[in-house]
Amino acid sequence: MLPDAEAKQWIEIADRDLALAQHTALTMRPVPYELVCFHCQQFAEKYLKAYLVFKGLEPPHIHDLVRLADLCAASNIVFNNIKNNCISLTEYGVQPRYPGNMQIIEEDMKTALIFAADIKKFMMEKIPELFG
Repeated sequence: MLPDAEAKQWIEIADRDLALAQHTALTMRPVPYELVCFHCQQFAEKYLKAYLVFKGLEPPHIHDLVRLADLCAASNIVFNNIKNNCISLTEYGVQPRYPGNMQIIEEDMKTALIFAADIKKFMMEKIPELFG
């Protein structure tokens, strides 16, 4: 598969993660904050990996968004602009999936949704060729 086509598949799957997070936050009661945050992290992870694939690189099998952003920044320094979002979202990649590991509140969920949306906007503005 060509890097462009594979990158677009990563983005399609990521967009479903974000749509699921947003839909769940709006419709499910009680809101499973940890699941919304998890899908926000998954969204960001897939967007970063899409960029790596787009650049012809094999994305590592990791959930650390900061490390992924660093790998992206190695070819495009603008990725340093989303590092704070990545720091915040990284913790939702694994811990909330297991009992007793993390207490997530509504404010955490709202912040995760904002940070995920910010990453999407950033990628669409800075790397528009991924979305064409």
